[in-house]
Parts: sequence; C-alpha cells; structure tokens
Amino acid sequence: MPPSALPTGDPAPSDGSLPDSALATLGERPFGWYVHVPFCTVRCGYCDFNTYTAEELGEGVTRATYAMSAIREIRMARKVLGDVDLPVSTVFFGGGTPTLLPPQDLIAIVAALSGEFGLAEDVEVTTESNPDSVTAWDLETLREGGINRVSFGMQSAVPSVLATLDRTHDPLRVPAAVDWARAAGFDEVSLDLIYGTPGESLADWETSLRAALACAPDHVSAYALIVEEGTALARRVRRGELPMPDDDDLADKYLAADAALSGAGLDWYEVSNWAARPDSVCWHNVGYWRGDDWWGVGPGAHSHVGGVRWWNVKHPAAYAGRVREGASPAHARELLDPESRRVERVLLEVRLRSGLGLEALDDAGRAAVPDLVDDGLVTVTGTTLQLTTRGRLLADAVVRALLP
Repeated sequence: MPPSALPTGDPAPSDGSLPDSALATLGERPFGWYVHVPFCTVRCGYCDFNTYTAEELGEGVTRATYAMSAIREIRMARKVLGDVDLPVSTVFFGGGTPTLLPPQDLIAIVAALSGEFGLAEDVEVTTESNPDSVTAWDLETLREGGINRVSFGMQSAVPSVLATLDRTHDPLRVPAAVDWARAAGFDEVSLDLIYGTPGESLADWETSLRAALACAPDHVSAYALIVEEGTALARRVRRGELPMPDDDDLADKYLAADAALSGAGLDWYEVSNWAARPDSVCWHNVGYWRGDDWWGVGPGAHSHVGGVRWWNVKHPAAYAGRVREGASPAHARELLDPESRRVERVLLEVRLRSGLGLEALDDAGRAAVPDLVDDGLVTVTGTTLQLTTRGRLLADAVVRALLP
C-alpha cells in the first residue's frame, strides 16, 4: 500500500448517516475525538502519515481555513449522532504538526466540541507538537484554552540519528519546550521516541533515554522504527544506502528502554507506552486499544462507532470541499461483524498490561494458551492473559498463536 493510501471499503452515504445498530450503543463506552492536522514544514523520510508541506498542498488550500473545515465536520457529526448525551472524554490533535496552526484554531475546535457535545469533567485534551515549531507563548495560550496534555516529538537526542530521520529540531530544544510546557501549567507532558534508526548504536539509544528522563516526563512512547513502503527512507534502504533495522538490535533497545523507564518510575501499560502515574496514561489511545467509539475529524482520519468504521477523503482540498458543501467527508466504510470485532479485540487488548480476557478467545486460541505460558510469553491470572517481558518482545507471535 502506498503512503497514506486509503483502504477499500463500501461506499459511505453522502450524509454520513450510520445504521441503527451503531447508534443503539452510543453512550455505553467513552467517546473520543481525533483531529488530524495534516500540515508539516518538512516531510520526514520515515513518515507515511497523511501529511503535506506547503509545496505539496498547491493553490487554494491554506492552514488558515482548516479550523473552520474541522468545525463543520463536528457540527455534521452532531446531526449524525443525534441528540444522545455524549460528553467528550478525550480529544487528540495529531498530524502532521498540530501546533503549526495558531493556538486559537485548536482552541476553537475544542470549543466547538464543547458546544455540540459537552466535555466530560475529566476530559483529556492532547496536542502533538514538534519542538522546533512551538513557542512558550503558544503553550501558554493552549493551556489557557483548555488543552491539558502535550506530546513532543523528540524521537532522539543524537544529531546524527535525527538527521537520518530528517528531523530538523536541535536536541536542546526538547528540554526547553518541556520547561515552557511546565511553566504554562501542563501537568501531563509526554515524549515520543523512536529506536532502531539505521546507524543508531545502543549507546546512542541510551543517550536518548537519559536525555528524555532528564526532562522528567509524565509519559513516554518508544516505538521501533518501521520502514514503510513508499517512504523516502524505504527508497534509501532499497538503494543500499541504509541497512534495514535488525530484529535483535530492536529487542536489545526495547529492553534497554523498559529498564531505564521503569527504573525511573514509569510503568508500562501498553507494549510501547510507559506512564509515571495512572492519570498519566494516554486515555485517548487506550480507547483505540479497547475498541471504544471515536470520531476522526480531518482529511484521511478514521472513525469507529458501534462496529462501523469509516475513513475520510485523503486530500485537504477534497475534504474542505465536501464539508463546505454540507456533504460527509467520508470516503468509504466497513461494517464489522462479531468475528471481526473479536479478532481486533485480541489483536489490540493483548498489548495492554491490563491484559486480555480469555473469553475473547475461541477454542483454538484457548488451546494455545498453555504452550504460551510454558514458553514464558504470557501469564494467566484468573481469566486474564497478560504478556511477560519476553512476550512483549514477541507480541506478534503471541497474537498469531491466539488467532490460528
């Protein structure tokens, strides 16, 4: 699949309407909102997200009009979802680089959600941010406007690694941005890291871990680099300019991350995520892993409500045109049958420290559990299966055994 390509599916209705079966369960689970901001100043070589630089957008599409387009979709969502009481439990601005928009635009989108649906008392509102495109004033304004969690794309503290990833920030900008966030009143600050970049040594990775922990983050995400087909990084690997990430090296770096982060008081709650406290968990992402309901706003954004999953048109111009005309921006959708939902539950919940209920397994999956226990990949407590440290390294293999 080429970068940011949309999956195939059934045609989505032009008014965005959902079947009664999906609407019937509204309010039974937390309801989150993902807002995709598709703008970047530079396209990173490893990234296959639906993002665009100014040169790629072309004429007629600007950042200045994006917030209004997003607000139009939110108003449309209110009509689709009806008048059921559906307070917003989480909001997540992702991208792209959300903080390339003026802070007032992000605040206006949150205000629109509040006006249409109301915000839960303990609502979590996160924005991603690049250290080189945010200022202390931006963070002060965002915090005053109701954004209460910020996630900085640190990736590495080693200049040569950042260069390979086409990241443009100075590593010293990260602790400065964290300090600005603290001064602005953010109690929840997260750092995103990537390990396994071609040319990154174990010592490089340990340097990045130390630098991250020196910032005293409340949350850390550490992801193994994946060379996505169609990206600039994949082309460099194919030409032999860079080696593919090595599985053994990735395993060593994961164990180093787990040791360093847990040693600093951050506990893992999902295979690639660690939190300093229970309230520092990214509850928006937990909603994905638990199969909760969420609406994805923006070009290429994906949504899930009551077993219906849909995805918006990809290009910002096409997206803006549809919502301006009052039509749904949905490109296509699929209705998940009970077996598909069960399979997805196994795929996702097994990654959580809270574990997977054995009732989600079929007979073949349950039959595989004793061997997984004997191999030291999982433990079973009562009716819950949980990954061991070794199991986290081999999570894909565990899933294959549970879904034969």
